[in-house]
Amino acid sequence: MDSGYLQANVVILPSSLADDFEAFCRANPAPLPLLHRSPPGDWGCPPLANQADIRTDCPQYTVYEGGVLACRVSSLQPYALQLQQMVSFYLGCSFSFERSLQAAGVPVRNIQQHRNVSMYRTSLLCAGGGAFQCPLVVTMRPVPADKLDLVAQCTHLTPQAHGAPIHIGEPALLGIQDVSKPAYGDSVEAEPGDVTVFWACGITGVEAVLSCKPSLAFTHSPGSMFITDLPDPSSSDPPTTPQLDQSPLTFLISQQPLLYSMAAGAAVQRIRTLERLIGEDPGLRGIQVLFNQDELLRSCLSLSHSSSVLITTGFPTHHTLNPPDETDGPPGAIAMAATLLALGKQVTMVTDQRALDMNEAIVEEAVRRGVIKTAFPLVTFQNTGPESAIHFLCHDGDPTRPRYDHLVAIERSGRAADGNYYNMRGINIKHLVDPVDDLFIAASNIPGIITTGIGDGGNELGMGKVKEAVRAHMPNGPLIACDVDADFAITAGVSNWGGYAVAHGLYILSLCPIHQRYLHKGLEPTPSPTHTQGLESSLPSVAKEEEMLAILVKFGVRSGKTATLGMEVDGLTFHPTHSDLIARLRDCTLTHTKTQT
Repeated sequence: MDSGYLQANVVILPSSLADDFEAFCRANPAPLPLLHRSPPGDWGCPPLANQADIRTDCPQYTVYEGGVLACRVSSLQPYALQLQQMVSFYLGCSFSFERSLQAAGVPVRNIQQHRNVSMYRTSLLCAGGGAFQCPLVVTMRPVPADKLDLVAQCTHLTPQAHGAPIHIGEPALLGIQDVSKPAYGDSVEAEPGDVTVFWACGITGVEAVLSCKPSLAFTHSPGSMFITDLPDPSSSDPPTTPQLDQSPLTFLISQQPLLYSMAAGAAVQRIRTLERLIGEDPGLRGIQVLFNQDELLRSCLSLSHSSSVLITTGFPTHHTLNPPDETDGPPGAIAMAATLLALGKQVTMVTDQRALDMNEAIVEEAVRRGVIKTAFPLVTFQNTGPESAIHFLCHDGDPTRPRYDHLVAIERSGRAADGNYYNMRGINIKHLVDPVDDLFIAASNIPGIITTGIGDGGNELGMGKVKEAVRAHMPNGPLIACDVDADFAITAGVSNWGGYAVAHGLYILSLCPIHQRYLHKGLEPTPSPTHTQGLESSLPSVAKEEEMLAILVKFGVRSGKTATLGMEVDGLTFHPTHSDLIARLRDCTLTHTKTQT
């Protein structure tokens, strides 16, 4: 029956509940995009269709009494008397965009298989609205992986039909344990190469009715839609010059469990600019051979999805001195921690036992000087047996209950193929390094834990992802190359720069409406200006970097890049390369967000 017209879900409630339900729809626009609310007893809906009669215009209705399904009927005319005291709500429907997907060359599996779309009750609660509180319901369509960007861009243009997907990947992350058993609709089979893609669904309105338990309520039966007279806007011709900067792009950020993220093209380009800025090579080491595009972007997207992050740093370059650590690493670690904490993430740092007291004192001093607002826990790790790493990473050693969902190593000594740890000169410093590498190795086998390594030479933890390039091109590469990889390996001219870029990338994503909607499954409001100001104050700055260097020097930490960056041995001279880089990162980030706001 649908020939390119907007379709609608229908919920009909007693007048006494109408205001609460409208508030519920306004609070949850992704699943419940409100197209029209009728006056009590009005069977028509002039804004949507001429000469409509809601009593007969849906192919099938569901009748609920006391929140229990009583029956399904083809007409509501027998209830004409009760309908005089009831209000009809018309809500957008994802069927409206299926035609545009087909026109764009996307196979719509439920249509191919002559089935209703699959609908699932999730573990996510909608925002409450008066008498209504219920879980989010989603539709699922299997989509070929190479069509994900196209699907997101097509559906993003139709917010009145639920808009872009709210989740792409593993169904269990939504609390859906078996996709072959939908709560509503039919089971739809995926083809090889397909990815499960989920949209918010108007059947959430049915769940709202079930939760409220009104004495009498009606809805359309799932799949039996009200068809309006309005042309489906997603069926119109796309603009000849699409605004790619405001279009969503999708990125794979985890294989186990499978998870994609989403961000606007403008945010993606800004983070790519950050990546180019930190790729400058002041030490002339030839680090460009270690560069893989979008490692920074994917790491930032993954960190944005995280809730608990474990950070590690510490490279004992000065192996004959006490302390042996260098200034590269801790400032970048503190910068990332500051922004992660401002975003509401839990942050923990794992450090060498020999450096625990010093690093605790550094964090306390950083808080006192205003470099970071609050302290965070510092811990150590020792490998006392084959299960040590998994017990450290997971509650009670249970791999289904990880303590952390992202591990980040920045300028952290990385284990080489022979089991030793080397500085760039090829000197073995294993006696100064605790086996934090074991945590990254264990994490690679624990679903739900992602890892990032940040380095500037290839001998840092996590840079094993590019070890072949390190061995082939870096000085002493065959000896010093880290053999332990990470999911994402961020290469920077100075490792601290990589940490600063992560902080700025997270800030950019925090103000990207497309990413935030996807991150929160369409269920949370836009961040307030106060929240935005708090995030901006957490970002790295030249002043903070100078304070961090002074703090490190206070505790005897020395520069490890004196020769290449022209810094004084005491670490107090701040090289123009650093200040210029930080200024450019801030300019790139803040200019973007002000324009976006």
